[in-house]
Amino acid sequence: MTKFKAYKKRLREAARDPKISLALERAIRSYRKNVDEALKKFPHTLKLAEEVRRIKENSISRMEELVEQACGAIRENGGVAFVARTPAEALAIIDKVVGTSKLIVKGKSLTGEEIDLREHLQERGNEVYETDLGEYIIQLLGAKPMHLLAPAIHVPKEEVAELLSRVKGTKVPPDIKAEVAVVREVLRDKFFRADVGISGANVVAADTGALFQIENEGNIRLCSSAPAVYIALVGMEKVVPTIEDAFKVAEVTWRFAGYTIPAYINLVSSPSKTGDIEKVTTFGAHGPKEMYVIFLDAGRSQLAKDPHFREALYCLRCGACLYECPLFATTAGYFGDKYFGGIGAIWTAFVTGDLAKAAPLTYSCLTCGRCKVRCPVKIDAPQMCLELRRRIAEGS
Repeated sequence: MTKFKAYKKRLREAARDPKISLALERAIRSYRKNVDEALKKFPHTLKLAEEVRRIKENSISRMEELVEQACGAIRENGGVAFVARTPAEALAIIDKVVGTSKLIVKGKSLTGEEIDLREHLQERGNEVYETDLGEYIIQLLGAKPMHLLAPAIHVPKEEVAELLSRVKGTKVPPDIKAEVAVVREVLRDKFFRADVGISGANVVAADTGALFQIENEGNIRLCSSAPAVYIALVGMEKVVPTIEDAFKVAEVTWRFAGYTIPAYINLVSSPSKTGDIEKVTTFGAHGPKEMYVIFLDAGRSQLAKDPHFREALYCLRCGACLYECPLFATTAGYFGDKYFGGIGAIWTAFVTGDLAKAAPLTYSCLTCGRCKVRCPVKIDAPQMCLELRRRIAEGS
């Protein structure tokens, strides 16, 4: 009860925060304009989204098999692959690869947030830089992300200017272009001095072991190509059967994220290699000499077996649902833990295994259905929240 009261207090404070209201009003307006334009320009996306739902249905029903196939393909490609059943297992694997006292550049990763990866690496004596602009702002603030794709969505440009002025030691104007330039200047050399690069992946093709990474800033490309060691942490649900399937999932993801086409679509399948001398494949050319891929379970296999909640694993992490959620529009990511909104309640319940932790989110959901209407694969988060409320009430 005490935790629930504290949660309600945070929601009330967020709802009354004029900075959050201002930032979200701007972001939601921009998102809706962008996604409407993207779907108008590429109307086939709506039909493709229906196919992607079928791809995800098939993939989740075969998740263990596909992950095993992906691991085999990655190993054949010259990489190293693991399946971690718990966050502790994933962190232990990463610890063995990274060690201590390393400089690490990290791309935005929801799976990394899920297991508190940056904080863990810092506690081990490593210097870690979030390189996504929004995540970098969050790191500087010592705060938590507030959106799946736009972690600093609740921070208006005026506050960003104040923050960067303190970092830089000189006055930074509340001009977005100037702010981006400052972050570029601060982070640019970190990529090339880093010992280790870490990121996630949007989708993985089991047949080839190819990791698809959708981005605009170019930081994930640098994290996965500049350091000598590259680590990818990926949820098991991201694996689909073929590279053709992966392209379809990726296209629907970026379109519903509000982009006609992202700046970068990275396909990573192995450490860097060359065959330019006598056509002998040799690893460790200009990019990473070592590549490690860790597929995280952490409740996903249990979720896949539950007919009431399985479709939560279809989530593409496009973030579209959050822009339509009335409560999120008022409180940002305070309506959430590591995952947000109604769908976040389901993820919180299963990845933590703690119904009490998921309860405040579950009962906050308005079950209005706006998220389902916007969702590209029509995940019925409201109905799942109602079922989760029933289980919480019954203690099951």
